[in-house]
Amino acid sequence: MLATIGTLGLRGIDGFKVTAEADISQGLPSFELVGLPDASVRESRDRVRSAIKNAGFTYPVSRITVNLAPADVKKEGPVYDLPLFLALLSASGQLRMDLSDKAFIGELSLSGAIRPVRGVLPMAIAAKNAGFKELYVPKENAEEAAVVEGLTVFAPPDVTALLNHFCGTSPLTPVLPQSEPKADHLPLPDFSEVMGQEAARRAMEIAAAGGHNVLLIGPPGSGKSMLAKRLPSILPDLSTEEALEITKIHSVAGTLPGGSGLLSHRPFRSPHHNISPQGLAGGGIVPHPGEVSLAHGGVLFLDELPEFSRQAMECLRQPLEDGKVTISRVSGSLTYPSRMMLVAAMNPCPCGYFGHPTRPCTCSASAAGRYMNKISGPLLDRIDLHIEVPPVKFDRLASPEKAESSEDIRRRVNAARARQRTRFAGTGITSNAEIPPGKLKEMCPLSEEAQTLLKNAFDRLGLSARAYDRLLKVARTIADLAGCDELSAAHVAEAIQYRSLDRKYWQTR
Repeated sequence: MLATIGTLGLRGIDGFKVTAEADISQGLPSFELVGLPDASVRESRDRVRSAIKNAGFTYPVSRITVNLAPADVKKEGPVYDLPLFLALLSASGQLRMDLSDKAFIGELSLSGAIRPVRGVLPMAIAAKNAGFKELYVPKENAEEAAVVEGLTVFAPPDVTALLNHFCGTSPLTPVLPQSEPKADHLPLPDFSEVMGQEAARRAMEIAAAGGHNVLLIGPPGSGKSMLAKRLPSILPDLSTEEALEITKIHSVAGTLPGGSGLLSHRPFRSPHHNISPQGLAGGGIVPHPGEVSLAHGGVLFLDELPEFSRQAMECLRQPLEDGKVTISRVSGSLTYPSRMMLVAAMNPCPCGYFGHPTRPCTCSASAAGRYMNKISGPLLDRIDLHIEVPPVKFDRLASPEKAESSEDIRRRVNAARARQRTRFAGTGITSNAEIPPGKLKEMCPLSEEAQTLLKNAFDRLGLSARAYDRLLKVARTIADLAGCDELSAAHVAEAIQYRSLDRKYWQTR
């Protein structure tokens, strides 16, 4: 007897429809699972066998053939346990009902409990697009599946509750989407705690308003990490589309907090400097999102940048330039979004005190040169704002005067982003940092004085074409914060000062 059950699979951050087909025929007892299953899918037969017996049903002692269609796409993970359980019960005649408009995903314990799986949100979206009316998911994944409109979601705790629902003896209640997002993070650190560093605070505001990449250079203890960790507190509010895409990535990666729906905050990722290139960009035998994708829509903070391996740093080039990262394997290629803000921090030399006003630098010229040259010119060129963070003076630290709060800064950032949304309406661009070269002249009109200043700076500083484009984008953001449509000489001059530190630290050694 043949039975088919609807389920879903994952490819990258997108789901796709899968049909679990089970056929029970005469012959020697066996269990054949086909359709390009990986090891965890092949192990489903043992979990399903135990779950059937422990739920009080009879495991069919016959020739069993299970196919996961489409057969030319690799199937991964324990997500197919529940549909295989139902397919075997239906094929053996122990479950008689029409399940054609329903889809099922979930891992089974040996006792029949339904355990959570990764990637439920993109699979729920795929279920709706495939025409399924009902989706049955593990209880821990119910909230993220419920955010998909037009799909009725049920979350049975075990197979017994699921079968009782089908029989009508104990119907399950559909899971409703959250009326308001749950607090999925602790309160963010506030900029009011940062004493001094007015210039660096201004630069971080510009970065947040335009989505620009930042490099912080300064001696130990000057506040580089403190500034970076407070950047999320001034980033603009998440739109529904951004929240959906960010949640999909974290759902696939298995980093979504249990019982949560759409994420309500922008991610902040801070990997250790011993991370591998695959951990940073993504990859593995079975490709998974890396840190650049987990930081999508938020901040990727690389502390002590020169301590990262050269290979890891260079793998940032494509994500910073294109806003996506492509992972190629023999079985195919996967593309993950990676539109994040890179915030990097570093010392000016190995000892950290080059240019310090009171402490002498103990590094030799050759050692300092090797340290700075760990960061390649192409990578440095992709960072919009180079910010010097000098040591804070005692009088400023001991001052009772409180610094401006993140809430006040965030209001200005949101106002600047609102101007950008109006300007970029219908273009797919979300921030000034994403303006393509072909639209720079249209989006960044220069006054005559600004044009002259920019030409002189280009010739004097020896800027590359990429640096010129990024300088214009930063000036555009500065003008947005000031509420101006045209870029003036003052806007361009402020943007130029954020491109000059590489001449101080990289060309004076």
